[in-house]
Amino acid sequence: MTIMIPAWVDGTLTPVEKLEAHVKGLRHKAVSVFVMRGEAVLMQQRAMCKYHTPGLWTNTCCTHPDWDEAPLDCAVRRLDEELGLTGLNPEHRHHLEYRAAVGGGLTEHEVVDVFVAEAGPTLKVTPNPEEVMAVEWVRFSDLLKRVTWEPERFTPWLRIYLRDHAQTIFGDVAEGVTP
Repeated sequence: MTIMIPAWVDGTLTPVEKLEAHVKGLRHKAVSVFVMRGEAVLMQQRAMCKYHTPGLWTNTCCTHPDWDEAPLDCAVRRLDEELGLTGLNPEHRHHLEYRAAVGGGLTEHEVVDVFVAEAGPTLKVTPNPEEVMAVEWVRFSDLLKRVTWEPERFTPWLRIYLRDHAQTIFGDVAEGVTP
């Protein structure tokens, strides 16, 4: 199945095949979600079958919207598709842009809408094995330490979010926390 994502080609937003966008390093739309339980973040380890950054740990959900799909709708859809999470109310926290090599000659150049959703204590997580090989709840302060000590175990975009945008994304949870 060919997946078309919104990418800019010669300054015009155009549907582009997902792999082509990454091969060419085209600037494209993306969505990232962090599900929180107090000070803990739900992290996912990307499935080994992913065509880039397989086996790396990253935020709860990171994806590309379909053509003409609203970012919030995309966030809700992918939380369900990747992790079986429903009934959450993601709140928009940030709009950012980054560019990072993700291995294999591929580049993510994303314009990202970042969402945060608060989970209750009974949230049931059911990872889709085609997307996610493991999940873990990690205290935010511990996550910062892990990323500092072993950055190669985490996706480039997660490292960028934590380094450059933590206060805006996490608010009070990130206040005064250092690795």
